[in-house]
Amino acid sequence: MTDLSIDLDAALDLTRTGDVWLFRGRSVPDRAIQVTTNSPVNHVGMSVVIDDLPPLMWHAELGRSLTDMWTGSHHRGVQLHDLRDAVTVWARRYGQRAWLRQLDPPPGEEAEDAVLRTVARLDGTPFPSTARLAGRWLRGRVPFTRRAREHALETAYCAEVVALTYEAMGLLPGGRTPNWYDPGRFWSGDDLSLLGGVRLGGEIPVRIPPAR
Repeated sequence: MTDLSIDLDAALDLTRTGDVWLFRGRSVPDRAIQVTTNSPVNHVGMSVVIDDLPPLMWHAELGRSLTDMWTGSHHRGVQLHDLRDAVTVWARRYGQRAWLRQLDPPPGEEAEDAVLRTVARLDGTPFPSTARLAGRWLRGRVPFTRRAREHALETAYCAEVVALTYEAMGLLPGGRTPNWYDPGRFWSGDDLSLLGGVRLGGEIPVRIPPAR
């Protein structure tokens, strides 16, 4: 992790598809997620930056205050949001610190197509209740069956969404249920081995401008 921070505008100019955004809060629900998943962070999302579209955030959350850019509706669960709006809400409303980790090298067109197919498949998937997170995380550490993997897709936690998308992009191997992943897997302190010589850079702290 670097001590050099950048402002949100610079981060939005810098980010590319596949970069991850990590968030750490201090509220009771935030701490509950950090403790139950043994993670230094409580939320992770992924940048989707394609053609002339504004940068987007692909993630899962309980809130429904922002418009899902895929459906044009407001709903809980797996969503595709305007990236600036999503980061601002997590920083200002939820009191979260934000970091950006960049994928190196950036993905090609084939991987971006895989991202869009994953969005089409998972958008709108419900978010599991906080009370079930600990058991869900523990179950992710035991061998799985095909049925267990299919059942895992009935609901999706934020890290699972990023992991499934990375898998579709060819960055993560199969062989694990999505709930093996938690936000801390995408923090530099964990050894998340990506395929094809791709790596995630260190965490870059992102400064969020105060509300006007």
